[in-house]
Amino acid sequence: MNKPFSQSCEENQEVILNSISPYLQPETRVLEIGSGTGQHAVYFGENIPQLYWQCSDLAENLPGINVWIDEANLPNLARPVELDVCSHWPENKYDVIFSANTFHIMNQAQVEGCMRRCVDCLEPGGCLIIYGPFNYNGSYTSTSNENFDSWLKSRDPESGIKHFEWLNKLAQRGNMQLVDDIAMPANNRILIWKCETLAG
Repeated sequence: MNKPFSQSCEENQEVILNSISPYLQPETRVLEIGSGTGQHAVYFGENIPQLYWQCSDLAENLPGINVWIDEANLPNLARPVELDVCSHWPENKYDVIFSANTFHIMNQAQVEGCMRRCVDCLEPGGCLIIYGPFNYNGSYTSTSNENFDSWLKSRDPESGIKHFEWLNKLAQRGNMQLVDDIAMPANNRILIWKCETLAG
């Protein structure tokens, strides 16, 4: 099959890696939700060889990810696994769960399910890292994000940019605490929650 390509991945991969690298310690096991083309996995795997990176996506996207992984031929990139946030999740646990530009594609029920299942897949002290556009205090952070949200809803009325405060409440219900909120180019953010160790 033809090798898939995402221009946005090409443009944002360096700045994302620079921002999240403090959370990627040696031998960190990362689950990426919604790997898309697989470009982020290859770039991160090349630049931090001690990582173990597990791609995942819907079944129809796995062949394209495999093209990138086959070409890169990196020992720290695993074969992608099927993951549907509403039903199909891996049984393994990970130190970090990373996802880029997925929450605004999902509807609210899918995001709720994803946040809940992420808690189950994280090791105590692990981190959930989400990249994308978010609203704050009930408002868009830019005109471009407002226009983007309108475009998303024209394609799928149940999709759209999610509110930070709502996401943070979901995280807190799962015993995750916000540890970083990083401004990124093009009116995006990186949100990082840490899975707290339960007493006893």
